[in-house]
Amino acid sequence: MISLQNICLTYNKKKIFDHISWMITEKSRIGLVGDNGVGKTTLFRAIKGEIYTDSGTSEIPRNKRIGYLPQDLVELDPLPVQDYLKKTTGQAEAEKNIMDFEQKIAAMDHRHPDYVAMLNKFETAGTAFHIHDGYNFDARAKRILKGLGFANDDYLKNCREFSGGWKMRIFLAVILLSNPDIMLLDEPTNHLDTESMEWLENYLRNYNGTLLTISHDHMFLDKMVDQIAELGHGKITIYKGNYTYYLKEKEQKIAALQKQRELQKAEIKRLQAYINRFRAKASKASEVQSRIKQLAKFELVPEAESSKKIHFRFPQSQRSGKEVIMVRDLGKTYGSKQVFTKINFTVYRGEKIALLGINGAGKSTLVRILAQNEKPSQGSLQLGYQVKPAFFSQESQQNVTYGRTIWEEVNDLDSPSTDLEKRNVLGAFLFSGMDIHKPVSVLSGGEKSRLALIKILLQDSNFLILDEPTNHLDLKTKDIFQNALQHYSGTIILVSHDRYFLDQLVGRVFEIREGGLHEYIGNYSYFIQKREQELAAAEDQGIRTDANQSKAMIEPVGGKGIYKSKEQRRQEAEARNRRGKIKAELKKELPDLEKEIGALEQIKTRNQSLLCDPEVLKESGRIKPLMLELSSASSRLTELYRHWEELIRELENVDEMDL
Repeated sequence: MISLQNICLTYNKKKIFDHISWMITEKSRIGLVGDNGVGKTTLFRAIKGEIYTDSGTSEIPRNKRIGYLPQDLVELDPLPVQDYLKKTTGQAEAEKNIMDFEQKIAAMDHRHPDYVAMLNKFETAGTAFHIHDGYNFDARAKRILKGLGFANDDYLKNCREFSGGWKMRIFLAVILLSNPDIMLLDEPTNHLDTESMEWLENYLRNYNGTLLTISHDHMFLDKMVDQIAELGHGKITIYKGNYTYYLKEKEQKIAALQKQRELQKAEIKRLQAYINRFRAKASKASEVQSRIKQLAKFELVPEAESSKKIHFRFPQSQRSGKEVIMVRDLGKTYGSKQVFTKINFTVYRGEKIALLGINGAGKSTLVRILAQNEKPSQGSLQLGYQVKPAFFSQESQQNVTYGRTIWEEVNDLDSPSTDLEKRNVLGAFLFSGMDIHKPVSVLSGGEKSRLALIKILLQDSNFLILDEPTNHLDLKTKDIFQNALQHYSGTIILVSHDRYFLDQLVGRVFEIREGGLHEYIGNYSYFIQKREQELAAAEDQGIRTDANQSKAMIEPVGGKGIYKSKEQRRQEAEARNRRGKIKAELKKELPDLEKEIGALEQIKTRNQSLLCDPEVLKESGRIKPLMLELSSASSRLTELYRHWEELIRELENVDEMDL
């Protein structure tokens, strides 16, 4: 359906597209990936026809509608959200056409020669309106806006009242409402919280058109696409499968190329040895010349860049006490608005904790309080023995000096890291070679944010408080950063919308919901599963309670309704009390059980990571103990998972028990 033929584009003497030919079939679901700056967004704009290429053609059938979500901030018309959605989707024009037809028909005599033709036009317009679900537009719009995190009263607010991220959500709502034949989504999850991401994925699963997306969200790509198109060195390489499959295939491809390169080098060495040995012998002259020609024709397979693994480690810091931070009855109020209240928790040394919640729930407020950059309205917090916190937020990019170079900013830090270690960290965050001597003043907002993050990471700290640290990192850099955090010996509290990043890193989740803090022992996937169970159970309990309340008044006997006796109500109350006691006993086991599961899962994740670390594999004495500990943890986890499932089933069955 989308056909690119020999697309070429050069910009500032750099080849962006080098004779790209790509046929995208109808209903494809493709993730476009590649390093920053290779031209992914430019390719989307070329497909849409927004830029002209040096040569080649781009063809899309004229009857196919395209919905394009740009990565950069869009400015919206100063209209109420309702009116803006209707205007940009064509709903307003369709409604006006139908009203115009109605008015013309009402004013026209039925004997007029154009009367029948006008009725036919009205019927055609009405049919098209119905096909595009125009009569249900407001309901669909409100449902989509709610899924993207808007409140009910936002529908009537002016678009200009919203911040940049919320404006991008409104623009995304326009695309979803339009239901185009082709969606080009450039970083669609950038401005979404995890709740909205989950909703968007569920929505897009039912989308029947062609989906192309650029994304740095590993989990989004895994769930949404079945092909990966990698753009690099001006070429497109297609991999069948999701992003995880692509990573495995690419590693295998790199390994095969490296093996081929080594075989080539061995053959070159053999030929050169033969030439050197028999060059002076006249009897071997023809064989020597043959091998010289053979050697001249050799084209050595280039070394794959991706095979060069980049790692960095945090500087070693003083070990903190067991209790890192204690929070008691913490609350925060802005004027009459209560953000959260009665928050209590203790964080222990070595824990890696995710802080989640919808936008506006108070995540950033809480981390600012934990970092002691803001005071709470109620309650207290206390840092433990020898705790050295370091705090990164989106405002941290303001803590860079414009009159310095990147290297001067990093080199002047009071850090235990060596110059080589500092350069490794800079390289990992895409500042390499002569780039480190760039003035800070010429950096983009994303680059300043990365530099500010580097300054935080190089500090002498043992407690990291990180608010959206991955916002300006590409997939490769995120993997490097994630690996470093996994090996960090200190404690981490992390706010992030990157679900894959959280899944691989954290073992405990705090969710701020409805002004309170809810705790889950496990990674992000466990949190989602557990929370869904809780919400479903709460909804089920609500339905059951409503039913019980209605039954409490009237009990049908012999086809007639009579009021329950006092004795019947007493017996039912006793039964409820007995059920409550049974539930309480069962629930007593859950916290300790889930805590043990969380601890063992952390051991399992840590050991699996260590057993994949080349540095660890060099030390043969460490491998066996790690394997034994991993085996023991896995075996124990199997037992605990089974017991946890039995407890949950028993809890669910209590309400059905005949007491």
